[in-house]
Amino acid sequence: MEDEQIVALYWARKEQAISASAEKYGAYCQSIAVNILQNQSDAEECVNDTWFRAWGAMPPHRPKILSAFLGKLTRNLSFDRYRALHRHKRGGYEMDLVLDELAECVSGGEDPAARLAAKELGREISRFLAGLPAQKRQIFVLRYWYACPVGRIAERFGLQQGHVSVLLHRLREKLRAHLEKEGYKL
Repeated sequence: MEDEQIVALYWARKEQAISASAEKYGAYCQSIAVNILQNQSDAEECVNDTWFRAWGAMPPHRPKILSAFLGKLTRNLSFDRYRALHRHKRGGYEMDLVLDELAECVSGGEDPAARLAAKELGREISRFLAGLPAQKRQIFVLRYWYACPVGRIAERFGLQQGHVSVLLHRLREKLRAHLEKEGYKL
């Protein structure tokens, strides 16, 4: 089923929208959640919550790219669940490493001014990524958007893990320099 048809089902409040979403994007959303949570049952719960959130968001929202919309919902729900599960202790999960690595470059806030600043920061990071060669951009996005383990990224691109780690470190340093040049205090 085409994305436009699935979105139309959500807008028409047809329950078939959920099964169509799950059929087309279930594995995609599951992989995002598993990368973040490192737990199959928690990931399944987040994916199910994704369909619920999509149901509540459409209407009034009509996503232009359904896969990105559902992926972002899954990612945000997974981060929320991860924080809830690890509020009192730090585990040895991949997500700890991803968040620690990015904390060197960016941080967030909860007030409206901080949200606006975060949005502007997001646009600036997108500009930075657009200036990277395709492979470096893909590696960065796999690591810091999809929370993909370094070993899996190395396998995917036929690289050594150490090479990917060094590349990610250099990309973070370039991002930091880019953001500082653009006036962000880090």
